Amino acid sequence: PTKIRNSLRKLAEHIDDTIKEKVEAVIAKYDTIMKAIVDEYRPRVVGKKVMLYVGGLRPRHTVGAYEDLGMAVIGAGYEFGHSDDYERTSPELGDATVIYDDASEYELEKFVDELKPDLVGSGIKGEYVFQEMGVP
Repeated sequence: PTKIRNSLRKLAEHIDDTIKEKVEAVIAKYDTIMKAIVDEYRPRVVGKKVMLYVGGLRPRHTVGAYEDLGMAVIGAGYEFGHSDDYERTSPELGDATVIYDDASEYELEKFVDELKPDLVGSGIKGEYVFQEMGVP
């Protein structure tokens, strides 16, 4: 919610007041819903570590959601990366976060063994075991 809110406001800051008002209305509409979700789940996951592995949606687009829940993103990777993904993703992550690209199921299992996340968050197609789940 925090990054979405900030992104919407940044987009609207260079546009007329009508758009700014509409952006604030959208934020107000969804803030209550987002807050309820964060309030419900944050107590169970705050302080936990998460590894992300996503396909079409880039890890940088999802990092903020885990941070809003109080989780530390310790690994982020792609099913496949584009040339600018690493430069655009790195600022979103902590200094010690592992970034991986097109990892095999074996490599993902090794990363989990080494990094010991509490949660693996993933999504896209169901080719790999870790892509089919987002559970502890």
